[in-house]
Amino acid sequence: MECSWKTVLLLVCASLGVQYTAIRTLRDSLSGPCQGPYRCQSRHFRDSRWRALCDDSWMPVDSPRKHILLFATTRSGSSFTGQLLNQHPGIFYVFEPLYHVQQAFTNSSSRLRRTLDRRSLLGAYRDLLLNLYTCDLHFMENYIRPEPQDHVTSSFFRRSSSHALCSPPVCMEAGDVAVSESPDEAWCPKKCGALNITLASMSCLSKEHVAIKTVRVPEVGDLRTLTEDPRLDLKIIHLVRDPRAILASRMMAFSDQFRAWKIWNATGRQPRYVDLTQITSTCKDMAASAATGLQTPAWLRGRYLLVRYEDLAFNPKDKATEIYRFVGLEMEDRVRLWIAKNTNSNVSSPSEWNYRYSTTRDSRATAESWRLRLGFDIVRTLQNLCNDTLALLGYKQVHSAADLRNLSHSLVEHRAFQPVK
Repeated sequence: MECSWKTVLLLVCASLGVQYTAIRTLRDSLSGPCQGPYRCQSRHFRDSRWRALCDDSWMPVDSPRKHILLFATTRSGSSFTGQLLNQHPGIFYVFEPLYHVQQAFTNSSSRLRRTLDRRSLLGAYRDLLLNLYTCDLHFMENYIRPEPQDHVTSSFFRRSSSHALCSPPVCMEAGDVAVSESPDEAWCPKKCGALNITLASMSCLSKEHVAIKTVRVPEVGDLRTLTEDPRLDLKIIHLVRDPRAILASRMMAFSDQFRAWKIWNATGRQPRYVDLTQITSTCKDMAASAATGLQTPAWLRGRYLLVRYEDLAFNPKDKATEIYRFVGLEMEDRVRLWIAKNTNSNVSSPSEWNYRYSTTRDSRATAESWRLRLGFDIVRTLQNLCNDTLALLGYKQVHSAADLRNLSHSLVEHRAFQPVK
């Protein structure tokens, strides 16, 4: 009996009683004799990436899924926090997929851009998140540029940040390397080649849970339709950080965009052309989301957890345990080992993630290191602009340059953020 890969995939999905239209037809040349209803003889396939689909271990799971969203802002420690989820062997983790939507909107014609308002962009964000949570990674092909050919792309943003996208069945060549080590930016595409989106979808279906990190949704209220969607069991981890630390990190990571701020920091004089909204909008969104989440509206009840990056940095094991308890999963030994390895490091090894999205650090030392990098004039201005946000999230203000530099006195209040019952 001859069967195409399309037949195999449709039979897999039919066995679960679900309609999964995202799995597309693969090349007609990839076919072979069936050995039972769902399995083909792997000796007929010389490409190990396709042969992986004949292995029953990549069958879609039939257990209730957890849908986890790490909701954060740029330079708030979300790459580090996301890896706590990425280390769990049962989680399919995707790093910042909304990047592709933003790029597609930004690179569209000027005439089209004028017709695309905030609501349209947020709608596109939500549509993509929903499709990813149901393992339809093909939906991303609407936004990836250049457009994938035959469902294969070399332009998947930060693919290396996901173990699932750098290990079998997506990358058979990787073996167990991606499980035991944290790849750098070049490792995964070099070892695995271009990403086959169909195999990525199958990998997602074979995992018990899906976790996504994003810094592109402004407020938690923008996610309401997803929390109310009966197809999802969405858990939102809202990661916040001291706005002063966020600014210091952005100035280092995005030097050109924050050039005016760097001049201000170096000279102590505020340039007339500095864009204060680069941080005030962050404070506004962060405070609005925290206020909404802690008030526990019906659509967020049991679905929202506020996590300060500083608390995670000071007590990574305890805070990680709290995160896993919130999402309803056991914290595996692999997660604990990753925490031990990646929270006490001087990042001196070339094998580690020495790049903009590094997740290896001495977490306690970095939590308040911004105090040695920002001048008091900038800090004072930012405190005035973000006063309400600092107070809501439990960050103390400084009133002199000496206070700013005195690291023996923490600016992080001891605070337990419990939603209103």
